[in-house]
Amino acid sequence: MKKEVIILILVAILWLLLRIVEFHIGVFVIFTRLWILGMFLTITLVQFIILLEERKNIKKIRVVKVLFYGLFFYLTLLGGFSIDRRIEKANWQILYNKRVEIVEKVKNRELVPNVDRHSDYSFIELPFRFPIVSDGGNEIKIERNDSAQAITVWFFIHWGLLDGPSSFFMYTNDDKRIKYFDSIVERSKSSWRIKENWYRITRRPCGRVL
Repeated sequence: MKKEVIILILVAILWLLLRIVEFHIGVFVIFTRLWILGMFLTITLVQFIILLEERKNIKKIRVVKVLFYGLFFYLTLLGGFSIDRRIEKANWQILYNKRVEIVEKVKNRELVPNVDRHSDYSFIELPFRFPIVSDGGNEIKIERNDSAQAITVWFFIHWGLLDGPSSFFMYTNDDKRIKYFDSIVERSKSSWRIKENWYRITRRPCGRVL
């Protein structure tokens, strides 16, 4: 039984690691989510069938397995949003200093647009792959207001697929931007002000903030 409990613990750890990986490669989120769902559904059904076959002599570990795999199926299916929020919060806290460092380099023009496949030429591909501070290959988007000596920097959390919304952490010291986003987050459930000059924004492709 001890061995089986250890296996369940390892499965739980693997599930968490997969969710973290899934969070950082959001473009493939639907495929990894379906794979995880299929795996836990199959295992839950198999364990439940074995439980029925053992109904005359039910073992505690069998009941634990059915509940365990059923719980993780539920967490993957319906609890994904709250799990993603917790991973996102940890991502923000762990990588905050790195993002601040990047913002300072953008201010000092040590980092300048270098991606020419975007029509507005406002994207920067960062000179490192890890840590992942922005979804989509560590590309960030910048906007300069030279008259106000201000910048706005977008760090993408998730790129929206098709007409789906995108979400990002955004830094700005542009007074016009601050005024605009302060007014937006007051009536938004998916966007908010994190701290001075920093926002967490969800936006549709059309530009409408959610």
